[in-house]
Amino acid sequence: MKTAILSILLLLAGLLQSKPAHAQAAEIEQLLLNVEKLTQYKQILSDLKTGYDVLDKGYGTIKDISEGNFNLHNTFLTGLLAVSPTVQKYHKIADIISNQLLLISEYKSALSSFKANGGFSAPEITYLQNVYGNLISQSLTNLDELTNVITANKLRMSDDERIKAIDHIDADMADKLQFLRSFNSSTALLAAQRQKALQENQGVKTMYGIN
Repeated sequence: MKTAILSILLLLAGLLQSKPAHAQAAEIEQLLLNVEKLTQYKQILSDLKTGYDVLDKGYGTIKDISEGNFNLHNTFLTGLLAVSPTVQKYHKIADIISNQLLLISEYKSALSSFKANGGFSAPEITYLQNVYGNLISQSLTNLDELTNVITANKLRMSDDERIKAIDHIDADMADKLQFLRSFNSSTALLAAQRQKALQENQGVKTMYGIN
């Protein structure tokens, strides 16, 4: 680099021989500074390009890796949306549906019996209807949950998670059926007690000739 600069200076010195010495010295000094600045700029540009190449290559590598991870992740999530035959054939699914049908059948039968009994007032029958209505509504929510669990593309869950969800729904539905039967039993007992009390009261009236 120093040799090149010296050569340039000698060439310029020949061209500037006709000028005064102090002017020549000033111009040579300025040209030297200009040459040094150009050299610095060239090095800066070279460094910038090298840095850009490194960044560009690194970005491409990171981009490929990230897209690769995303593809793997996406494949895993898509797999979780599928429902395996193991889940579809799980025996508790049939149990849940069977209990739902029993809930409907037994509440209708009980309500019809309580209405025909005559031992309950209109507000009491309305109360019974509300209890049954809330119970059936909650059981329908269980069926909605079950449908989501066993339907593909609804929920992202592993087979184990789906089985556990079905177990939970089955237990919840079984609890509702148990509650219904206990409630019906208690209500039937109350109806029987009222019926007995009514008959005894009627017997007393008959005995004493009270109309």
